Amino acid sequence: MKAHVANLINAVALIVMGLWGYFATQSPTAFIPVGFGVILLLLNGGVKKENKVIAHIAVVLTLLVLVVMAGRLLPKALDVGGMKVIRAAVPSITGLLAMVAFIKSFIDARKARQAG
Repeated sequence: MKAHVANLINAVALIVMGLWGYFATQSPTAFIPVGFGVILLLLNGGVKKENKVIAHIAVVLTLLVLVVMAGRLLPKALDVGGMKVIRAAVPSITGLLAMVAFIKSFIDARKARQAG
């Protein structure tokens, strides 16, 4: 999977799950993943054009969201159960997939630079 596609899927997942979380709980903190999703969505054009700076910014933001979602929110959601598990697991999974795609694209770019 290309990095920009994985980034797009991750951004959409963050936005959708965050909005679902807000409407389910009325908690304004549910807008935090929405904000990160919007930023990742705005960065997606630069990621697609393989702009190094934009891609690295997207990686840092993705890693930050992944650490919070998978490291803090997912374990709490598993304790509570219910739909919270889905709202925490989906962005965790898409964030992990995006990180793998970013790392693969960086490795491929390095190999192409060394070969060229």
